[in-house]
Amino acid sequence: MSKTTKAFFVVSSGRSGTAMLHKALAAANGVEVHHEYMVNIVQPLAVRRYQGLVDSQEALETLAQTQGAAIAWSQAGHWGDSSNKLSWLIPELAQLVPEAKFVHLVRDGRKVAGSYFRKLADECYDAHSTGALAAHLRGEAGPPPPEKKYWWPQPKPGDPWHDAFAGLNQFGRIAWHWMEINRVILQALAGLPTRRRLFVRLEDLVASAEEARRLFGFLELPWSDRQFEGFLRPHNVNRPEDRPLTDSEREIFSRIAVPMMERLGYAGREEYVVNY
Repeated sequence: MSKTTKAFFVVSSGRSGTAMLHKALAAANGVEVHHEYMVNIVQPLAVRRYQGLVDSQEALETLAQTQGAAIAWSQAGHWGDSSNKLSWLIPELAQLVPEAKFVHLVRDGRKVAGSYFRKLADECYDAHSTGALAAHLRGEAGPPPPEKKYWWPQPKPGDPWHDAFAGLNQFGRIAWHWMEINRVILQALAGLPTRRRLFVRLEDLVASAEEARRLFGFLELPWSDRQFEGFLRPHNVNRPEDRPLTDSEREIFSRIAVPMMERLGYAGREEYVVNY
């Protein structure tokens, strides 16, 4: 590891502002930051690790060759990766980079699920790709190619949704993902000292310059008030549309994810609409 470069990782469910945060942090002096660094390697690795197809040591070795090597060779004072793919690999990252800091970035799960479903439906949990990975997990087929659409976690034996997952529609599978990835992040970060972890809601981050300043302070990055402008523009938006969930989607989401909404502090909040 580099003796001078400080590392940080922004973990989330995706569709929660990781692209925006990547650009906002990149504007700070002395920062090398990436959005989903080496994704074609890391995403399949993350799913394999979650599903128990590889052990921690193998995951650690792969991360050492990707994120670890990038940090070691970086010439910047800070190196970061803003990536939901890393959410499944926090214990290995924390071991690989003992002083790395983690930002848990969350967003109202209704907005996350709606965004995935309406804007990235061909990239996550479509029936064909989900079926391909399911067949591989059952030992009935070889691994799918390392395309993003194939590698999204599925409930493991013992998960309350394991038996019902195959009967969920695409939106339901996405809602499960939001719930489960945040559960995994919370569990993994709970084992780290508080100086290494920060919980941030996207809604608070874009509403308050003080919240953005707190984030920069946690990461030990220089702050100026003009940097708050980078938090006010949506990024990574393929199709600029946003609307509330339908009644059917709301029922599915509530059945799966309301306990996590309560845990993350969204209970009782009205669903909002983003105006692009």
